[in-house]
Amino acid sequence: MITETDEALMQSYVAGESRAFDALFSRYAARLHAFFSRSFRSGAVADDLVQTTFLKVHAARASYDPELPVRPWLFGIAARVRVDELRRRYRAAERASDEELGELTLPSDDSPDRWPEANQEAERVRTAIDTLPEAQRIVVLLHRFEGLTFAEIAEALSLEGTKLTEVAVRVRAFRAFASLREKLADLVEEPS
Repeated sequence: MITETDEALMQSYVAGESRAFDALFSRYAARLHAFFSRSFRSGAVADDLVQTTFLKVHAARASYDPELPVRPWLFGIAARVRVDELRRRYRAAERASDEELGELTLPSDDSPDRWPEANQEAERVRTAIDTLPEAQRIVVLLHRFEGLTFAEIAEALSLEGTKLTEVAVRVRAFRAFASLREKLADLVEEPS
């Protein structure tokens, strides 16, 4: 059983040890699959995007900074893969801003590969998350479902030349959760 830290595994992988990649893949493939499934509600799309993410990890391994934690770095790559897929699906410009991506409304997917609905309330929550602007939706997915801190999300979402601050991420989260509370107010139990 491999008990090495993610960072030690990544350094071993950068040094050329394939077993380290296998360990990282086994640790993160299911989490990335869930991340993409929540975004696109399709197991097949999630499968493809997990593979794309790990191909990008492989290509970027030499640029990994060993001083940084692996998880936010990996989810940063996954977040960019997700945005690329959104752009491709909705024919958004290559450099579409957060505001332009935020205007995208994810269509309901009635395909047979649709994310199975556990119950009506869970579906309402997923639908409410889908209606959030993209900049807020990604913060909710990374914080609530993937457990990243606001600082880790800021690092993960900072793109080439654009630094996102922890405060900006907190503002996005605050707005997103306020919107979700409003949309889902009837699901919250009233204190007795």
